[in-house]
Amino acid sequence: MSAQEGEYERVAGPVAIESLLDGLIESGGVSLCLNEAGTRPEPIVLMEQHAAETLVMDLSSVDHLLTRLQKGASFFLRGQAQGKVVRTPSLELTEVRHAGGRYLCCSDYPAYLDVLQRRESFRAELRMGMEVPVTLFGHDDLVAEGELRDLSQDGCQVELPMTASGILSQADALPLKMGLKFPDGTYFEVQGEVRHRKTDPDHQLLRIGLRFANCSSEQERQIWYFVCEIEREASRYEKDSNKAGRQPSPLFEASKKRSGDNIGQRELKHYATPMARRLAKVAAYLDSQMLLLQNGSDVNSRQLSRYADRLLALHEEDREALLFATRCMTREPLLVRHSLSVAVHLLDLVGPHIAQDLRKAIAASAMVHDLGKALVPQVLFQAPKFEGVHRSAMSEHVELILSRLHNCHWLSTRIAQAVIGGINERMDGSGYPKGLSGRQLHDLAKASAIVDVVEAMRRDRADRPARTAQQIYRHLLRHPHQFDPSWMKRYIEHFKALPIGSLVRFSGEQLAWVLRLDAKGNAVEVRLAKQSEPPSNENLGAVIRGDVGERLGRPVGEVAVST
Repeated sequence: MSAQEGEYERVAGPVAIESLLDGLIESGGVSLCLNEAGTRPEPIVLMEQHAAETLVMDLSSVDHLLTRLQKGASFFLRGQAQGKVVRTPSLELTEVRHAGGRYLCCSDYPAYLDVLQRRESFRAELRMGMEVPVTLFGHDDLVAEGELRDLSQDGCQVELPMTASGILSQADALPLKMGLKFPDGTYFEVQGEVRHRKTDPDHQLLRIGLRFANCSSEQERQIWYFVCEIEREASRYEKDSNKAGRQPSPLFEASKKRSGDNIGQRELKHYATPMARRLAKVAAYLDSQMLLLQNGSDVNSRQLSRYADRLLALHEEDREALLFATRCMTREPLLVRHSLSVAVHLLDLVGPHIAQDLRKAIAASAMVHDLGKALVPQVLFQAPKFEGVHRSAMSEHVELILSRLHNCHWLSTRIAQAVIGGINERMDGSGYPKGLSGRQLHDLAKASAIVDVVEAMRRDRADRPARTAQQIYRHLLRHPHQFDPSWMKRYIEHFKALPIGSLVRFSGEQLAWVLRLDAKGNAVEVRLAKQSEPPSNENLGAVIRGDVGERLGRPVGEVAVST
């Protein structure tokens, strides 16, 4: 270490720089801040470093800043590594790639890093309207309820009623257990030691400062994620037109609804149908869960259970509306919308005549089956040619997500292994991760594989465009050695030649999306489309019900649209 800059110490050794950056990559807790007055840190993901050459980042959460960054705006990164706050010097982007719905960006490599030992000086303050209830658990069943006021890596400030004095008197001997409940349902427990307290007799309030105690590395990663998300959400409350396009924090989704903030409602208006708007909330959960996974967390058991129940309820309410809604999730990351489509179509394919707990396990497993791809090196998605070494590395995503489900005790291990572990296996043993074949495969794995392939082929990929249902069916039928013939037949008979969610050209030269089918597979409800692009509120026309053929003519064929 050498020259001082304020309270920071400068690290210039190449080995030390590389070690600290590795710590930032492993923790997942990194913020980006523009070198402009009045800007606040934004949470991003630092993915890789190539020593002395470049840094690789996922800037999907700050896509509203990309225009300025691509025009040369400088920024610095800040995060926690090795028990210190680490800050880079000014950096600039050197490359931006849009892949799989995410923005993968490169910057120049820092010549040095500034390191600050005093992490507690960085506190993320909650603004009015950002409500995070806190519960303090004392001895002899004493409990006090308060609200979080700020949060740092080392501790927090909590506001309590004066009646909480009794529980605080116990804190002199042992740390108190405290629970934080974020508006989206995320619950987090940690121990805290009371360091100071201040009374407000006019409002009958106590404000106490707590220092976290006995934190595990997992808890430290969670806390840093919360700090970044509080900073992101707090910035949206500033009266600054530059913040208007800033993405909201998923942690505060429910809080915005209670406080009357209509930003979320404006965003939901983009979706083409009421069912799509409801499904978008499940997609938002998956997006949030994916970010938590990248930050080192396990799958949140309670939230996965809650949203699996929600998906089942939507399916039971109107299966056809839900099937079409999966084609309307075009704003979500590719991994999220693919996983959601697989979950809905697999649930629909297996049918309603199985136990509810098994249906829930199937839906939950399918919802998260692909999220492990967010944990493998993202350069794999940029490879111009997918070779054996890429395939081997990519196959690791299966075990990566299965290993994050150990807290989901309600989730059937047998179902999770069949869906998540078997969805990429093939009848001839050519799949992954275990190369299982034929009778070694669970029946649910065979069904999942077909649903997964169909949903993948309906979307554009680097090496081929999206395909129609007929093209996909022909592909499946030409590969009976890879896909179970009985499940192929069942899939085609169930979803029909022109499935719900197909964009069809009719003989009257009109385009329309199929919304409902009769038992023979004839469209009995469609929605007119202005052009061949994914459905949204801006590009759809009237709904036609009943004798569609009389109004539009006979179906000529499907138009492939990547959704």
